[in-house]
Amino acid sequence: MSTEPPPPTLTERRKAATQLDIAHAAAELFATRGPEATTAEEIAGRAGVALRTFYRYFRSKQDAVGPLLTVGGDRWRGLLESMEPGTPLGAALRTAAEQALAVPDAQAAEALLRTRGLLRAAADDPALRAVWYRVNQESEERLVPVIARLNGPADEDRDPLEERLKVRLVAAAATDAIRIALETWSGTDAGAEGPGSPADLAVRCLRALLGAGDDTP
Repeated sequence: MSTEPPPPTLTERRKAATQLDIAHAAAELFATRGPEATTAEEIAGRAGVALRTFYRYFRSKQDAVGPLLTVGGDRWRGLLESMEPGTPLGAALRTAAEQALAVPDAQAAEALLRTRGLLRAAADDPALRAVWYRVNQESEERLVPVIARLNGPADEDRDPLEERLKVRLVAAAATDAIRIALETWSGTDAGAEGPGSPADLAVRCLRALLGAGDDTP
């Protein structure tokens, strides 16, 4: 029997598309006006939906950017999930981060710059900052089984409790490394690629955290 989750239904795909449209509208308004000067009504209008539709999906105007902020983490986990069990964790995390934060086209660069605008806005808006932290916490929780799979099956020489602790610590530390890289980049004028870019800073954070060797941690 297949363990793969069923593909999303048409209704689920439409819901996700609507949520992303609202998230894009909120991000654009927050970046130009700031969250305080932006209303939920304005976000709904920019997205082309009714206000009741906005509140069907989101509790507040700050919550609306959640779907945008989860994209990078989802891409990173997907790359890690495609790797073979037993792949050295240090190398796997750095490679996946570099690929997930790459900017192969103008659309990818625009998405990163939009994230920078949101993170700058979050510096002065506690509610928006709380959404950012919540997204990272959820990403960390979803990363745990991915790290456990890469870590490989337990054997008799491994202490099960120590292995669980290591997996949780790696998931938490790696998630925070990416978060810190993005937050640091958002406070600079560095480009979306090259020195000082999110990919560059993420790899440097993970290398500092996990060490230079490919067999770490």
